[in-house]
Amino acid sequence: MKKWNININEISRMIKEKKILIVLSFLFGFGLITFAMTSCVKHEPKTILIVSGWQDVNIGDIAHSPGLLNVLESNLPETNFILWEKTPSDRVSKMLLKHYPKLKIIYGEVDKEGNVKSQDVLNAFQQADMMIHGSGPYVVGQPHLQAWVNHSDKPFGIFGVTVEVVNDALKALLEKASFIYTRETQSLKVLKEAGISGKHVSFVPDATFYLNIHDDEKAELFLKENGLEEGKFICAIPRLRLTPYFLIKRSSWSEKRIKEVEDYNNQRKEEDHVKLREAIIDWVRETENKVLLCPEMTYQVDIIDELLYDPLPEDVKPYVVRRGYWMTDEAASIYARAAAVVSFDCHSPIIAAANGVPFIYLRQPEDTSKGQMYYDLNFSEWIFEIEQTKGVQISNRLREIRMNESKSEQKIKEQMKEISNIYQHACVVVNEILGYNK
Repeated sequence: MKKWNININEISRMIKEKKILIVLSFLFGFGLITFAMTSCVKHEPKTILIVSGWQDVNIGDIAHSPGLLNVLESNLPETNFILWEKTPSDRVSKMLLKHYPKLKIIYGEVDKEGNVKSQDVLNAFQQADMMIHGSGPYVVGQPHLQAWVNHSDKPFGIFGVTVEVVNDALKALLEKASFIYTRETQSLKVLKEAGISGKHVSFVPDATFYLNIHDDEKAELFLKENGLEEGKFICAIPRLRLTPYFLIKRSSWSEKRIKEVEDYNNQRKEEDHVKLREAIIDWVRETENKVLLCPEMTYQVDIIDELLYDPLPEDVKPYVVRRGYWMTDEAASIYARAAAVVSFDCHSPIIAAANGVPFIYLRQPEDTSKGQMYYDLNFSEWIFEIEQTKGVQISNRLREIRMNESKSEQKIKEQMKEISNIYQHACVVVNEILGYNK
């Protein structure tokens, strides 16, 4: 019998040049050609349209988009992405394209009934195989999902939102969803009470936990200019009970409502922030290390002095640095170099966790049920309900974090692994819907 000398490298080359069918015919006969064709077939890359980008005045809201992109890219590497930003922002788009150069970003107005005229959006509807609503405080892209339903019979899902109320219109939309992922378990109860449940409805953390963008150059320059040593300073973020959105879009606010919000905030802002100041004072006097007062939202730049800096004792002030608003990637780089992040706002602690840095979240009761996610993810010891908390408790916890660095780092590492596993499981569903497994 004649022996064949088969060169594997040559066959590999011929596979790439699509000549393998000739080789197989010659070596084995026509019977295995079909098998060869099947095993060499590659799926065409799918495209996902993401609606996100709720506003650019909040580094947490900005973080939703790159966080979700990282979740999806990590678990669906063959997929292309189009980002439909709800609020157009040149500075956010520039930042995102720096880190995701293949990303396509579109804009387009849509009314409450889901009517859209933008040709870019309509083209994206044709091109995309699925639409996903990104993480957020609610299904704030409901009109965008409705537009998708109006123009397409292709699947859509929701990834990591809080749902506190379900009206008839939202229920009708959610009943069409292929999957609904809420970022905390309280929302699951709300959905169940509204008659929405099933295997396709589950808890998946806010996508900000997978944020992986940085601006190390800006961060390192800022730290150097302000004498902030890596691993030796803490970040502190203030917040008013009710976000004063009238400072951003005053035209939609009545004078009466503005006064109500201002009065409510004025009644509570000192009782909240005196507790954070106590922790700042103890940190400085015990460690002689610095504190960075920084914002999560634009309006917080204007309350940093009043609520955190000005009332500090004179011996503490030289150790305190203040800064203005920033972009999410620079904030992430600075949080990554901090010893801890102590915040009244919800997403700075998440950005810290994404970078392996311990945090303390000072939760105000007006800040929606999104805070439940910290309990769901076993971060109970690092979240304080501010009305039931004294300043000394914050100081003590911060001291524990400082004195047990390795324990704190291990805790975050373990929980981030669990979060990653949840994301992977969630993306298995997305993968199946897209048909990659077929």
